[in-house]
Amino acid sequence: MAAPLQNAYTNKRVLDRYLSLEQPKNVILATYIWIDGSGENVRGKTRTLDNTFKDVSELPIWNFDGSSTDQAIGKNSDVYLYPCAIYKDPFLRGDNILVLCDTYKYNEKPTETNHRKSCLEVMKRAEKHVPWFGLEQEYTLLDQDRHPFGWPKMGFPGPQGPYYCGVGTNKVFGRDIVEAHYKACLYAGVKICGTNAEVMPSQWEFQVGPCVGITMGDDLWIARYILHRVAEDFGVVVTLDPKPMPGNWNGTGAHTNFSTEATRAENGIIEIEKAIDKLSKQHLRHIKAYDPKEGKDNERRLTGLHETSSIHDFSAGVANRGCSIRIPRQVAADKKGYLEDRRPSSNCDPYSVSEVLVRTICLDE
Repeated sequence: MAAPLQNAYTNKRVLDRYLSLEQPKNVILATYIWIDGSGENVRGKTRTLDNTFKDVSELPIWNFDGSSTDQAIGKNSDVYLYPCAIYKDPFLRGDNILVLCDTYKYNEKPTETNHRKSCLEVMKRAEKHVPWFGLEQEYTLLDQDRHPFGWPKMGFPGPQGPYYCGVGTNKVFGRDIVEAHYKACLYAGVKICGTNAEVMPSQWEFQVGPCVGITMGDDLWIARYILHRVAEDFGVVVTLDPKPMPGNWNGTGAHTNFSTEATRAENGIIEIEKAIDKLSKQHLRHIKAYDPKEGKDNERRLTGLHETSSIHDFSAGVANRGCSIRIPRQVAADKKGYLEDRRPSSNCDPYSVSEVLVRTICLDE
């Protein structure tokens, strides 16, 4: 068994003594955050800036060692950070900020994991459709030995059933982390709209949305960063692995709710059905876009069992959680609203997911 990480045992009350020190009025701490070469992990580093900027366009471009994040080679290692969205910092508080950044190579081309650039271009072209997104981010809490948080070390908890939206010490594990994350996201300005315990014990979900266009990806990546940072304070590990426990346990996904101005209008169900028809013809393309390994991670999750569809087949239905696309029952009753794409994996890039949905449904590409 690996030795526990020592940051789990540092006294956070000692840290508060230093965080409460008065900060000069004319400066802020800006933590620049970016997606690394894995396409699913985030990195961050902090700098001092003059507190005189008015919007994100006035923040300086920065750089980092891309050879240490699998985004460059050692002999040409500088990768540029272009600020693209600002959030309040729930950890350092005050006027301090989190800065979500795009990554660019030495030749000013986007890195391989910079999907925001192309996503933004697509969202601008589809602006008249007013695409809305709501993403349900599932994740699993682990001990530092990578064993699910709260599970018996020499066995397994009872079968799935009592854990989903459960209450009680023997049904939920890690609620303090979940609620700390929720409040931190609200403080930061993330459009988080809900949370719940999921089907597998130590598995949770939070929801972000409805967000228009590119803000879906921005808010979700910052929410993920905040989740990892909160869990760090509690000495717990967060995994976005789509199937963290093999066997008769639910996997983790990122179900994506999508609508347009037309689907939200009266008799929008007709437009929803047209959208599903378009999606049915592009199933493989979407599967490749829905996890960082072009479907390889999702293959372990989308088996047709445990509330999933098969990765090999496209399906749709009303209130059916075993389909690729679910039409919520209330949407069917109202004859307008949104569809839920249940195929994206928990470790998906929300920029890739939202871009391919808009390309297929709105732009007919």
